[in-house]
Amino acid sequence: KINMNLIIEEWENIQRIMLSLALKSTTQSIIVRKLSSYARKNKTKRALWEYDNIMKSLYFLHYIDSPPLRRNVQKALNRGESYHQLCKVVSYANFGKLRFKTEQDQQIWGECSRLIANCIIYYNASILSNMLTYREANGQSSDMLKQISPVAWQHINLYGRYEFHSNQEMINMDEIIQELAQSKAITATETHTLSE
Repeated sequence: KINMNLIIEEWENIQRIMLSLALKSTTQSIIVRKLSSYARKNKTKRALWEYDNIMKSLYFLHYIDSPPLRRNVQKALNRGESYHQLCKVVSYANFGKLRFKTEQDQQIWGECSRLIANCIIYYNASILSNMLTYREANGQSSDMLKQISPVAWQHINLYGRYEFHSNQEMINMDEIIQELAQSKAITATETHTLSE
């Protein structure tokens, strides 16, 4: 049961804390650190817990009543999970054997894996965005493209050997986009998806 009297008594302090966060005159970490340093029976801290219980209850009720909110939350969770899977696949090089010996090497390994994962996502997003623009300019349906996530790696060779040459011709991305946008596989998938 919510202790409303405690919230009412401490309402001025609660508002002060919320206003500080809203105006960005302090950070969440500073507020949490200060509240954690207080005794467990501190009235403001207990009032914030009670207020938090009200907010959580309202959110859960809204979540239960709102199918769109549930779908959006599930999409966000799926996106996060896909990103973590991509990072895991990228960092699995050398058959999962770790090559670092120090904590700093481990941090560098992790940051490099995230950088490569973000490069893959950027590459995919760029292709999808350009395909969307191309298909819309040519009066083609793009509903299916809007549902494709840029977090994909099946078409990326993560374990191959790469050679970089400065005198090599640049890849013609417009040509690739045009070929992909006119691809029979995409058109067939779109037709199948729309007919369901």
